[in-house]
Amino acid sequence: MLTSTLAVLFIGYLIFKKSNQKKGTSVRKIPTEKFPNHWKLFLSSNVAYYNALTASEKNLFEFKIQEFLLHCEIVGVDTTVEDTDKLLVAASAVIPIFNFPDWHYPNISKVILYPCMFTKELERTGPNRNVLGMVGNGYLEGKMILSKQALHLGFQNESDKKNTAIHEFVHLIDKLDGEIDGIPKVLLEKQYTIPWIDLINQKMDEIYMETSDINPYGGTNRAEFFSVASEYFFERPKLLAQKHPKLYLLLEQLFKQDMDDKNLHLLKIKVKRNDPCPCLSGLKYKKCCRVN
Repeated sequence: MLTSTLAVLFIGYLIFKKSNQKKGTSVRKIPTEKFPNHWKLFLSSNVAYYNALTASEKNLFEFKIQEFLLHCEIVGVDTTVEDTDKLLVAASAVIPIFNFPDWHYPNISKVILYPCMFTKELERTGPNRNVLGMVGNGYLEGKMILSKQALHLGFQNESDKKNTAIHEFVHLIDKLDGEIDGIPKVLLEKQYTIPWIDLINQKMDEIYMETSDINPYGGTNRAEFFSVASEYFFERPKLLAQKHPKLYLLLEQLFKQDMDDKNLHLLKIKVKRNDPCPCLSGLKYKKCCRVN
């Protein structure tokens, strides 16, 4: 039989636990299923970052992908969501925070895929459809909207220094301190804040003067510069280190990743006729994407 003090403590614990569950702070789900081999095949064929990892790092990357998918719903509007879409969204989320143990995104619960570009008002038809991705606010708080076409293109083109989904997840990281302003306080140690702001201003000036190879969209504001520079960092790190060494080093410190040492590449996988098709359709290769 519990003493009165222990009883009070126990009841307090139950109230605390119930309160946390209501707030969405209950224990996170842990992946229990084995990472499917055809998912590994897809990552090898489509995610250069994955191929640059060691065997143990790949296991961790796969675990983080599964964990993300357990906590973030991915839905489509006027488009079907396939496993390929889910894997690319999850990979985009994991890549920037890969070297942060136990990291999760507390500010997203759903990614909404549109089939193409859309307007700032989320219209999918008519003029001014030039938005590829967006982090939601207001009634869309906790949600991200992505163009499915842009999502895939970000991984298919290995030389353009662009990846829309990574761009938007960097915005989410930036937003964790309450504001998307290009100064990610959750990553940035205090002594680097002023040098970071000074460097952003310098690099944005170079964009304005058209003397930079950084995507001009990075000149919009500091927040967009941070996400654009991060795309460059993860897509073409060796080139960034060569052309913008100070920027590269600061991003390396932010993300705790030596990206210019990684051998980013896609693998051309030889698939046998009776193997699962790499497109993840669920069909055998001979009945799906095989060219006869």
